[in-house]
Amino acid sequence: MRSVNHRWEAVLLNEKTEHKDGKSHILRRLIGYMLDQWQFALMSVVLAVSSNYLALLGPRFLGDAIDAISDERGVQMDIVMTNFWKMLICYAVSALLAFLLNYCMVNLSQKITYRMRKELFENLTTLPISYFDTHTTGDIISRISYDIDTVNETLSSDLVQILASVYTVFAALYFMICISRPLILVFAVTVPISIIFTRVKAKKIHPLFRKRSRKLGELNGYAEEMLSGAKTIGVYDRAKVITGRFDTKNKEAVDAYYDAEYYGAMIGPTVNFINNLSLSLIMIFGGILYLLSQSNTVPAGSVWFLTIGGVTQFVMYSRRFTGPINEFANIISEFQSTFTAAERIFRIIDEEPEKADRPDAKELSDARGEVELDNVRFGYDPGEIILHDLSIDARPGQTVAVVGPTGAGKTTIINLLMRFYDVNGGEISIDGNEIREMTRNSLRGNYTMVLQDTWLFYGTILDNIIYGNEDATMDEVIAAAKAARIHSYIERLPDGYETMLSDDGVNISKGQKQLITIARAMLPKSRMLILDEATSNVDSRTEIKIQEAMSRLMKNRTSFVVAHRLSTIKNADKILVVKDGDVIEQGTHEELLKQDGFYAKLYNSQYA
Repeated sequence: MRSVNHRWEAVLLNEKTEHKDGKSHILRRLIGYMLDQWQFALMSVVLAVSSNYLALLGPRFLGDAIDAISDERGVQMDIVMTNFWKMLICYAVSALLAFLLNYCMVNLSQKITYRMRKELFENLTTLPISYFDTHTTGDIISRISYDIDTVNETLSSDLVQILASVYTVFAALYFMICISRPLILVFAVTVPISIIFTRVKAKKIHPLFRKRSRKLGELNGYAEEMLSGAKTIGVYDRAKVITGRFDTKNKEAVDAYYDAEYYGAMIGPTVNFINNLSLSLIMIFGGILYLLSQSNTVPAGSVWFLTIGGVTQFVMYSRRFTGPINEFANIISEFQSTFTAAERIFRIIDEEPEKADRPDAKELSDARGEVELDNVRFGYDPGEIILHDLSIDARPGQTVAVVGPTGAGKTTIINLLMRFYDVNGGEISIDGNEIREMTRNSLRGNYTMVLQDTWLFYGTILDNIIYGNEDATMDEVIAAAKAARIHSYIERLPDGYETMLSDDGVNISKGQKQLITIARAMLPKSRMLILDEATSNVDSRTEIKIQEAMSRLMKNRTSFVVAHRLSTIKNADKILVVKDGDVIEQGTHEELLKQDGFYAKLYNSQYA
């Protein structure tokens, strides 16, 4: 398997690569998700337009009321009250529609995020093993949870603001033009400055948010790895070292978060300053026009004529005009975070699934178990070959053991047998048929595996034993458990086979977990078996009993055994000694001891 450092290099390279067409592509995809829920999307648009239109009528009625108060003939109370009630009704109905809009947008965002999370997880199940070798669990979980939640928050809240803001800006501009065209000239200077500043800053801070998400993914991945190895850390007293490394990664994540948030937050105050300056200029020039109108310097009906109510309306509409621009500036950083999160999500959704079977691929059924590796060459990276012209021949019913030092390529052989990876050269065949000409599902269905890293799922012991063979009868389950020497232990439990296991079976010992996984492997009727350090977590006495049971159960089945404890493979029909990707010795246990080569030295180092 590739090293942790190598995996992280692959992760970082992948994260630094631009995703298709960038933000425009991501935006189109998000809009596409919304259009799939067009009923909610259409209702949201209607509610947003209606709510903001009514809110924009309020200043108009207020201005008319003020003009009625300042009328030369005296206060026109009937006009004042009429406009007051109109304004009140508009604001009340607008608030109600805004509430309905938020409700609608929350439902829309939930449906979208549900679909995104579903598509992401479904694609994860189709990805090749190589993807999980180059991406940490913590980083993947970060995308499923944190990144999707980030998109959800934007769709449910910020998108409402943007939707409403676009309409408000244009509607407010229309009303201001109707009130006083000369005052519009103030915006001809200030608004372009705001827009240009916001656009320039947005381009600069987007990479900062991408870096923030990447660093958070790295931190989550490291934390997940350390928590999984908590006991090992304690045994070797590495807590201080691990804490130091965590502090480094934590500081990098915090610094990246700070940079993104700080430079993103700078946009709002700057734009707010420009908008306040604009408002001040409007009030100054508006006041001048009002005084000129009052003194009859500007005749009524002139484009320069302006009443006190008109000044009030224009000021309120100008605030409605600049408000969305300021709001947009404030949430631009959140949108940058959303685009980065969506980019990371779409990376997984768009990740190429495991290479499809050939159109003419055959189904492997009733395999005899004759397996042959002929001059196999393989490397996880094309330029770094691990296996060099490896040849192995296993006859039906034989037990073939693979031993060797760490990094020799033992687990790689298992990965190739299961077609988790395809060979770079040579071929692997079963019953004389090249495995690339077979469907993967049928190939893997003819194997049963017991891995070194056991994994039990939340559920009962029975659920875990029948995992992959749910049609098994209770008699078959008990027979498998007895063969694995775990039945008597299960029977002593208060709930027997219905005993609930927590995640990964943490409420039972590692040896018992291994025995349950072995019992699981005994149920299928496959003709080929792979054992990858299958007895590494059981005591020697139990190990002997399991080996005896395995010998009976796997009779006439081709078995590949990867082991470090050489005592477990004494009875193997063939032992292959692998070193640096090559088979350097092969034979039975006795034959290899007589050769007095690498195997003999390895065996004597364990049992001398």
